[in-house]
Amino acid sequence: MMTQDAGSSGLAWKRIAEALEEDIRAGRHAVGSLLPPSAQLAQRFGVHRHTVRQAFKHLAERGLVSVERGRGTEVLAQRFPYRLGRRVSLRTNFGAAGLTVTGRILSVAQGEASRVVSDELGLAPGAPIHLIRTVNAAEGIPVSSGMHSVCATRYPDFPAVLARHGASFSAAFAAFGIPDYLRLTTRLSARLASEAEAEWLDLPAGSPVLHSIGLDAMPDHTPLQRVDGVFAGSRMEMIVEPAVEPAA
Repeated sequence: MMTQDAGSSGLAWKRIAEALEEDIRAGRHAVGSLLPPSAQLAQRFGVHRHTVRQAFKHLAERGLVSVERGRGTEVLAQRFPYRLGRRVSLRTNFGAAGLTVTGRILSVAQGEASRVVSDELGLAPGAPIHLIRTVNAAEGIPVSSGMHSVCATRYPDFPAVLARHGASFSAAFAAFGIPDYLRLTTRLSARLASEAEAEWLDLPAGSPVLHSIGLDAMPDHTPLQRVDGVFAGSRMEMIVEPAVEPAA
């Protein structure tokens, strides 16, 4: 068999990886199924088996497959791209990738701001806040759950407004005359899901999650809400986007 690994085909593994990724995302290889063996794919693409294995390695690094000796290359569940930048609206973020996002409110309570929350939201310690627990899904698959802390004095009927807008915080804040807001800070860490988090996200007990604590504010940096949430680790691909300085 004549192979194409030489010369301009030095990136043959990339071409193979892109073709396999397209097949996976199109559903031609189902989650949990095994990709064809390297020998078969080598024949299909006219390359050496080590080139196919390099493509497998790249797909594994992207979280699309798991390569296990003696078993093969298994297709993993889809990972959703999530951009961490100045704007982190879940619906806008996923919508840009052509994904449909739905949200629902799990619980609403009123509490008193702790020292940490009051400092971040610019409130007096013990100030009344809304505590709103939500869960969000992309294409029907649960991806995140968050506890939102919102000042109850500034936004007295916020939970009701949020419910009327389908649990969209962007739409709810817009109803209060705030058409745009920014993410000031995001802190990420990894841990195992609690029993409740696993239930909310439809995950096996003890699954890994990304714990996120974010602070949203108006463009003038007036704090709006603190979001203490978790993302399903196996379903997410976090993309960090540095701020772009305006052209001189």
